[in-house]
Amino acid sequence: MPITDVVTDPEALTLTVVADFTVPVQRLWDAYTDPRQIERFWGPPEYPATFQRHDAYPGGRSAYWMTGPEGDRSHGYWEWVSVDAPHAFEVRDGFAREDGSPNTELPHMRMVFDFAETALGSRLTTTTHFATLEELEQLQGMGMVEGMRAAMEQIDGVLAELRDFAADRATQVQLIGESQARVSRVIRGSAEQVWRAHTDPELLRRWQLGPAGWSMPVCVYGAEPGQELRIEWQNDETGERFGFAGVVVEAEAPHRLVSTERMISPQDPEGAESPETLNELTLTPVADGTLLAYLITYPDAATRENVLATGMADGMESSYARLEREVLIG
Repeated sequence: MPITDVVTDPEALTLTVVADFTVPVQRLWDAYTDPRQIERFWGPPEYPATFQRHDAYPGGRSAYWMTGPEGDRSHGYWEWVSVDAPHAFEVRDGFAREDGSPNTELPHMRMVFDFAETALGSRLTTTTHFATLEELEQLQGMGMVEGMRAAMEQIDGVLAELRDFAADRATQVQLIGESQARVSRVIRGSAEQVWRAHTDPELLRRWQLGPAGWSMPVCVYGAEPGQELRIEWQNDETGERFGFAGVVVEAEAPHRLVSTERMISPQDPEGAESPETLNELTLTPVADGTLLAYLITYPDAATRENVLATGMADGMESSYARLEREVLIG
């Protein structure tokens, strides 16, 4: 059991949990900042968590839900206050409504996570700050300590698998909820490099080439909210064309880029007949490079199934391998 101490201080209005692990600090840090990892231990075993969003940078936001044995969902959020990788981060933690907005009828807390090196590995000290004694007692009455114990007991298993997990660099696809999918891969480069490779048209032309034998005659791209985006590929032998169009919705370099996307073709040049997706790109520094995570929201489950069946993940893997080979490593 990793938890070695739990201290409640009613005068300071804090709850402090200390846990020791036999892995380096960076590996423990990555487990908390990678949405694929933290959702495997943030909730108790009978209430597994699903993270829709996990922005490990100041001003970022996390949105998640826990699913109960009867299929019921409890929603929560983090607002990232500060990040000092891989030593500490601070978030405002609270309950959320189904639409993700804060539930102000329940307490919210300030949580500070401190990561320190020890002789045997690493120590995580989690200090939760409450606004009032009543809120501290209310959350304890709701089983907060027992929930944290049950959740943190799962971390050792996640950390034990993390070496193999990180070594498998291939693009992964995970279904999220009823109509979303998360595409993720660790890219060998800094967050700044990966950001430029995704927003600079000249760099995009070097790695996002599409199938073999195709070129990219049109590439209009950038990272200003409201900017129109357009990429067209062409079969250099037959002249066949297809592509994508959309608009930048939100951008915070080099961490988060949100855009819409519609498929276009000569028969449908603006994509009016194509379902529109919302693509949320998040870049998080990790030990081996940068974790790239795309959360794609489809209009419905059937559209998600149809798109994934096209071999989208295989195509993205080919492109990311080319990105590392042709742009980042050279």
